[in-house]
Amino acid sequence: MATRVLQIGRSGLNQARKTVRSSGQVAVTARCLSASNNRHREDSWFKSLFVRKVDPRKDAHSHLLAKKEDSNLYKIQFHNVKPECLDNYNKLCEDVLPSIHADPNYPCELVGTWNTWYGEQDQAVHLWRYRGGYPALTEVMNKLRTNKVFMEYRSERGKMLLSRRNQLLLEFSFWNEPLPREGPNIYELRSYSLRPGTMIEWGNYWARAIKYRQRNNEAVGGFFSQIGSLYMVHHLWAYKDLQSREDTRNAAWLQEGWDEVVYYTVPLIQHMESRIMIPLKISPLK
Repeated sequence: MATRVLQIGRSGLNQARKTVRSSGQVAVTARCLSASNNRHREDSWFKSLFVRKVDPRKDAHSHLLAKKEDSNLYKIQFHNVKPECLDNYNKLCEDVLPSIHADPNYPCELVGTWNTWYGEQDQAVHLWRYRGGYPALTEVMNKLRTNKVFMEYRSERGKMLLSRRNQLLLEFSFWNEPLPREGPNIYELRSYSLRPGTMIEWGNYWARAIKYRQRNNEAVGGFFSQIGSLYMVHHLWAYKDLQSREDTRNAAWLQEGWDEVVYYTVPLIQHMESRIMIPLKISPLK
């Protein structure tokens, strides 16, 4: 009898120990889960301090940034020419492009045409304006397909090119419209690839910044892409020469507020490129 009582006592003691250990494990697990949840909440709260809140918008970026008083659409073309063909390519463009520009049956204008001087070599850049937006672009493209002179030009041009690409652009509402100007000038095309979602922010800063870059009439035009490489911005500037460019850009830093614009816009950029370009003699932007 005593032996059985002892066995029952030992059995109860062992069961009690298991219960204690189990309870301890549950408690430890509960504490771990609680601590983990607390850390998760703290991390989420901490990270939320650095997340930019997005305001709901009821309009497209293009409607918020582009000019309302017109419906201009721009096309920029980049043609990489075989080095030995650049002179012939330029001559071909000079023979054909002015006729399209001057023909009232084509609702388009040649804004400027250049060769890249510094930057990507043996490259031609053409900028066209279509007054009337996408319908005007479609009309021009349809008419050019039946233009024998243009189709011959296109065939000859293809033999001289290594590659080509283009983009469709809208102009920022706060920039000047690019109009013909007398020369001689050199032109700088500064191209920025922005982080997706930052175009409005870029526009807000540059709407204020452009006033710092108007004193020497250097601001020619500002554009953002609609088709082609997206979240692309192009700023076009004109200078008398490279030294004038240097002096004008340095003078901007002496104006209060320019440094702030640079400070806040640089983080929006993924990639940037500068081309110094020389206008062809047929270019309206001399």
